[in-house]
Amino acid sequence: MLKKLFVLFICSIYINGFAQEKDSLSYKNGISNPSLLATHHFGIFSSRINANFKYLPYKKPRFSIDYSSGNNFHPFVEAHYPKDPEIRERLSQTIWHDRQFTFLDQETTPADYMNILVDAVIKEFRLNFEIPINKRHELTLNFRSYLITKGKYPFSFFTADESIEWFHSNVAGGEDPYGRRYYGLNQVNFRYLDRNGNTLELRQNNFFLGGIELSHYYYPQLAINDSKNIFINFGSHLGLNTSRFNSSMDFGLSANAIKKIDLKNKYELNVALGANVLRKNIVNFKEVIDLGNNSYLGTFETNLEITKYTKKGNYNAFGVNFQAQSRYNKKEEFGYFRLLGKWREINGGWQNGVYTLYSTIQNWNFVYTYGKPNFQFSIYIKEDFEVNNAPDFQTGISIKLPIVK
Repeated sequence: MLKKLFVLFICSIYINGFAQEKDSLSYKNGISNPSLLATHHFGIFSSRINANFKYLPYKKPRFSIDYSSGNNFHPFVEAHYPKDPEIRERLSQTIWHDRQFTFLDQETTPADYMNILVDAVIKEFRLNFEIPINKRHELTLNFRSYLITKGKYPFSFFTADESIEWFHSNVAGGEDPYGRRYYGLNQVNFRYLDRNGNTLELRQNNFFLGGIELSHYYYPQLAINDSKNIFINFGSHLGLNTSRFNSSMDFGLSANAIKKIDLKNKYELNVALGANVLRKNIVNFKEVIDLGNNSYLGTFETNLEITKYTKKGNYNAFGVNFQAQSRYNKKEEFGYFRLLGKWREINGGWQNGVYTLYSTIQNWNFVYTYGKPNFQFSIYIKEDFEVNNAPDFQTGISIKLPIVK
């Protein structure tokens, strides 16, 4: 009898110890990403959607502070959009940089007109609250704000013009490939005239609240949660844009899926896919700047993260994230616009301010996270290998803490 009790006692210790170790590893809730949204000079004025790669809501409310710094640069470029169908057809037969169109007046050669110049290091600050409703539902509340800067050392060490141009001159890209040196380093030139005659202009140290966002997430209970370690969530998103340039409301929907794979030696692999669609400016509270005539922004995102747990139950995670966002302007205009810029003076990329509005915005993010049960710290770098310069290079950090211990 004593022998049986002893065996049961030893087994209970083993089982309880295993359970405690398992619980200590379970607080990591999916993929640990900060806000990875780009500091795009149009995107900062709208309520874009971050992917949500969590398994379930946290048991207790949490808040996070996110900071990003992105170097945005587009040389001055002008665009005409002829209204005459015959002229549009003629221009569509010619590659974009060889098109010939001379604007005289709106009666003789009717056309829409716009111009844009973007040169700034944009700082983004986000305060985010994650509030569980129950085991399957969660609300998040986000406040986002922006600071326009010249990007001087030491406050923009990696995203400063000097750092980027040093890389171009000494590693890849060639000397001044997009005209930063031509226009001068460490400048703030942010001016945009839309096709309706409205002007958006930002200056050094301009600070503004970009918007407030409310999201609801639903995490359905599915058989594959336990059998396949696959977790799915769905989100609905409402955004209030508060800048004077885009006083409006957005609405969006999202879906995300995460596959968890337990590996040996306290390693864990998470693979995730996410997609969302945002209806911009579903309500305008006053006249707004034309920030792209494509009313919908769709985003596809994929993420791979590997995690190593320490003996104390903390973790280090390394992730690679790819994002692709749909174009800001309608594709058909790409076939007939006429661009004007300093193509002789600038060593490539003179057209990007308009040209990239008709391209899918793609970027890669490389993320490191250190986590404890009551603390999470993340850093990341963002690179756009398509060289859309919106931004060219971006860095960010994030700290997440529970509101109630």
